[in-house]
Amino acid sequence: MIPTRELGNRSYVVHDGRTAVVVDPQRDLDRVEQVLEKAAVGCGLVVETHVHNDYVTGGWELARRHGVPYALSAEETVSFTCRPVRDGERLAVNSLTVEVVATPGHTDGHLAYVVTDGEAPPAVFTGGSLLYGTVGRTDLVDPERTEELARAQYRSARRLAARLPDDAAVYPTHGFGSFCSVGPSARDAGPVTLADERRRNDALTEPDEDAFAARLVAGLTAYPAFYAQPLNRKGPGPADLAPPEPVDAAELRRRIADGQWVLDLRDRTAYAAGHLAGSVGIELGDQFSTYVSWLLPWGEPLTLVGESGDQVAAAQRQLARIGVDRPAGAAIGDVPGERAYPRATFAEAAARPDGDLLVDVRRDDERASGHIPGSHHLPVHQLLPRIEELPRDRRLWLHCAGGFRASVAASLLERAGHDVVLVDDDYAKAVEAGIATG
Repeated sequence: MIPTRELGNRSYVVHDGRTAVVVDPQRDLDRVEQVLEKAAVGCGLVVETHVHNDYVTGGWELARRHGVPYALSAEETVSFTCRPVRDGERLAVNSLTVEVVATPGHTDGHLAYVVTDGEAPPAVFTGGSLLYGTVGRTDLVDPERTEELARAQYRSARRLAARLPDDAAVYPTHGFGSFCSVGPSARDAGPVTLADERRRNDALTEPDEDAFAARLVAGLTAYPAFYAQPLNRKGPGPADLAPPEPVDAAELRRRIADGQWVLDLRDRTAYAAGHLAGSVGIELGDQFSTYVSWLLPWGEPLTLVGESGDQVAAAQRQLARIGVDRPAGAAIGDVPGERAYPRATFAEAAARPDGDLLVDVRRDDERASGHIPGSHHLPVHQLLPRIEELPRDRRLWLHCAGGFRASVAASLLERAGHDVVLVDDDYAKAVEAGIATG
């Protein structure tokens, strides 16, 4: 199992001691090849459960590099050569047998793969279909077909479960924080069996398809804008992780003056205390690539500012996984402290001066669960196209659930000329203090 914590996904390498099947590899293939090397096995087959929305696949490149088949649903439309497979097919990989099971719902051509060696219980790789405690979302193909695909997801999960024994090990790709899952999912680290899912998974415990579909549709939330990019249908090439071109402070200022995006990777406390005027602060962490790709214009030059080469390299790896191939450059080391803005608690926000505006940048579903009376709601992922809704003659106090998204919003609004305060606090404290509902 190869986790990609930042995007909430897992890739898998399953082998018989000689030859491996690789399931849903991400684009930075050095991680996969290290696993193959450590196990002293060759790559015999690469399989893809579906054409992913939330990351760029490394499947086509891995198969090309090792000269092995790349299995993908025959129902998918792609611009590269692969091994098209259909429901019921069986593929032999040394002593392993890989059975293809159609599981439409998350996408039309979605597949699960059941891998057996004739001795141990089967392992089923479920992609974005049957997840831990939940299922994959069904609004990515076409919003108008969301309920139709929710019903397909229900039937797929139950069909898959009906053909496997209780001791079958379940290995989903999505569901560990991915926006491709619906609602909260269990983030089990150890082996999970189909028996576990029969007890807790809504698709298997709910006997009524209508009720299941209604709950699934009601539980859908916003998802990142980069999901619409068709990169996986083109056969993505290798990730280029070579260090970006060095950039000095003068060049950073020139790029900012030209309207380019200069992205500061430091934590939000350091950024608030001092940063380059016109830069955008998105601290490097588990949510970094999701919000970079959700907020910044796709395809425009992006320059990174980091405290170390390792920090820049980590950011570059995350960006490569979502298709942002080459940063336009990177500045490493001390950052000119030309601008700063204050940080505050929710208690201080509640006592803000009359005329100052508290802005809630959480998602719609979070807002519906509770809010601070008198606050203005503008989700961070809608901030840039709706920025003119915010008054320029009032100081803006930005809050979210924990501070990360509010810090991104604060940097974007300060870049646009607003006077801002970052509420860098836990929303639960506001609820406990009676400042907020929820």
